[in-house]
Amino acid sequence: MKILIIENEIYLAQSIATKLGELGHICEMCTSTKDAIKSTNYDVVLLSTNINGQDFSPVIETFKKSIIILMVSYISNDTVSKPLSAGAKDYILKPFMIEELIRKIDHYQDYEKLKKRNEAYEKYLAHTFSTLESGHNHDTIELPIFISTSFQKHADAFAFAHANKNNLPIHFVTLTNPKAMSEIDSLPQNCIIYIIDFQTIKKSDRKAFYEKIADKQAIVASSEKVEDTDYTVLEIKSENNVFDQGDILPIEDYVKFIVLNYQNKFPDTELSKKLGISRKSLWEKRKKYDIVKKK
Repeated sequence: MKILIIENEIYLAQSIATKLGELGHICEMCTSTKDAIKSTNYDVVLLSTNINGQDFSPVIETFKKSIIILMVSYISNDTVSKPLSAGAKDYILKPFMIEELIRKIDHYQDYEKLKKRNEAYEKYLAHTFSTLESGHNHDTIELPIFISTSFQKHADAFAFAHANKNNLPIHFVTLTNPKAMSEIDSLPQNCIIYIIDFQTIKKSDRKAFYEKIADKQAIVASSEKVEDTDYTVLEIKSENNVFDQGDILPIEDYVKFIVLNYQNKFPDTELSKKLGISRKSLWEKRKKYDIVKKK
């Protein structure tokens, strides 16, 4: 990582830079906030708030996308509270052990990675489920609940929407995993447990499963109908009923579904190539199925 050390105690700054450099980090030093804001390309900024007569606000604003850790000699409103409110991540009290500083740096670096990864996942899920109409009132839904659908994406959309609506973490469990039951036992109460592949459980084992999820906030997905439980069962049918026929699809039905659902994602040349037909055949099938392509 590239680290900027803003510290007027030269010996301390050099000592920190040397130890971080030994760990493979690239460190630069400066003694004033004016010099610090001349460059913005740093992963971490170590900011001493004991530099007299310095305004730290421009530094925090300049490096708001970096991990800013305050190095303080005493705790006060000016040295800690205000900078933290302005956007600094944490502080460390002088004198400190370099191991503690490294621990803080690693912690916030991991946090930023997870934050960005989570943002990417949320965008991906929103995009993936954007074509599915929920229409469910999650305020009135009581768990445990079973979702019966032959199109897995419907159950996925329901589970993530419910977790998001209730601001709860979600844990994913597949019953094809031999350790699934012990995993369910170990999960806390204040989370949504999204369990799939219920259809793989033998009928003789289902009673024990029902007892296991009795006190859990569980959403259980099955590709088959669930008829032997007292829990609420919500049946969701997929659009066009293409995936609800429970049988091998006729080629014409498959082509119709693909054209309807993917014609706005691929140009005609690529869509016809994926289907193994010509562009003229694609046009003829639109005409046959009365499919209008949105522009």
